[in-house]
Amino acid sequence: MTQHLTAPLSGTSDDAPGHPTGWWRDAVIYQVYPRSFADGNGDGMGDLDGVRRRLPYLRELGVDAVWLSPFYASPQADAGYDVADYRAIDPMFGTLLDADALIHDAHALGLRVIVDLVPNHSSDAHDWFRRALREGPGSPLRERYHFRPGKGAHGELPPNDWESVFGGAAWTRTTDPDGTPFFDQDGVHAIYRQWRTILDEYPGERIAVAEAWTPTVERTAHYVRPDELHQAFNFQYLATSWESAALREVIDVSLAAMRPVGAPATWVLSNHDVTRHATRFAGPPGVGTQTREPGDRTLGLRRARAATLLMLALPGSAYVYQGEELGLPDVTDLPDEARQDPSYFRAEGQDGFRDGCRVPIPWTREGGSYGFGAGGSWLPQPEQWGELSVEAQTGDPGSTLELYRAALSVRKEHPGLGGGTEVEWRDAPEGVLIFARPGFVCTVNTTGTAVRIPAPGAPLLSSAPVTAEENAPGAEFELPADTTVWWSV
Repeated sequence: MTQHLTAPLSGTSDDAPGHPTGWWRDAVIYQVYPRSFADGNGDGMGDLDGVRRRLPYLRELGVDAVWLSPFYASPQADAGYDVADYRAIDPMFGTLLDADALIHDAHALGLRVIVDLVPNHSSDAHDWFRRALREGPGSPLRERYHFRPGKGAHGELPPNDWESVFGGAAWTRTTDPDGTPFFDQDGVHAIYRQWRTILDEYPGERIAVAEAWTPTVERTAHYVRPDELHQAFNFQYLATSWESAALREVIDVSLAAMRPVGAPATWVLSNHDVTRHATRFAGPPGVGTQTREPGDRTLGLRRARAATLLMLALPGSAYVYQGEELGLPDVTDLPDEARQDPSYFRAEGQDGFRDGCRVPIPWTREGGSYGFGAGGSWLPQPEQWGELSVEAQTGDPGSTLELYRAALSVRKEHPGLGGGTEVEWRDAPEGVLIFARPGFVCTVNTTGTAVRIPAPGAPLLSSAPVTAEENAPGAEFELPADTTVWWSV
């Protein structure tokens, strides 16, 4: 489980202007994967200075907070999630002064900052683990890790059949005779209650968000009880295919699970660990969160745009992964020698293709790294990246970037979007979702053919070009294939 903590907008107890109590309940939070966002020093690797320079872009986009993936000191065996020192910045990303300047500038722009904590595991280079090895059996530091006697005549075999999420065995033999494994253990909740007590001692509505891999949304709700954490990622929603019945079910289940504990539902379509949804939706339903095939790029983008408007119309908080606002697909044809995902190198049964969603994003049409930095980029960018860049899409009313900007603006201004805990489902043809919220209706066609329905109101925004005949409520309206339309009622 990764824990995400946010700093207040300012150093005082005053809440941010325009943010009511509980700002996170309807916030749109933008995930920055620092090594792939922007390179400030030209070494080909994204860094904190690069992120800092691009903060105005995020403010213009319309998000409420920035979530930064880990930038701690680390041997980088797993892109920084293997932390060697939680109190230091890895030199590849900058210094503590760079982090302080980034947070200061973000607050000045009205952006809150969320930082990955990664409490469930550390690097084997962490001082605790090194001391546990050095001190040997009996060291109290060994209780923080899993040390078990090996099997076999000489202890040469793993203690059990646990597997690593990166593939292969979860065990490494140590040289002494005494020498992740499971998710969603009940014992962690006591720890989170302690953490919540600490968070509540500080001003500025600081929050914690759980990356809790659980078998059901109902289990996820255990992490966001009133005395525990504030939000939890909705991985069940992320894993749902582009199909109306499946989407309606996961929406209903998510809202129902969060309601008794008083927590907001969260919605997410992509992150740094899964295939981008512009590629995931480019194939038939049921492909899942990982795919090695590029699919139908045009279809994938059309569905991705529709899925975005659906997500942003739901009550609760939404997470946006860097580059999805550009409609970026996964890069599925990276050469083997360029890959860096440890899963790729470790073994059978693992897809090992997370590099495809981590390729540095393009800022300009031209340049060796399309504006990512003065040098190259740590993963190669496709030749067509320039036409997907921020520069190419800015000002183009049909671009995915301008769709995101418009959607986030409408979401802030319309009282029926974001907050609340309910949706009112309306009758709809097969393959179509129609739900109402106060003063607002969302219509979603997940099928491959246009569907005629009564127009529920005045159109606000659509993921694809549409025409409402007579532009009046009740008039016949053709909802195009794989399209979402927002309506004001």
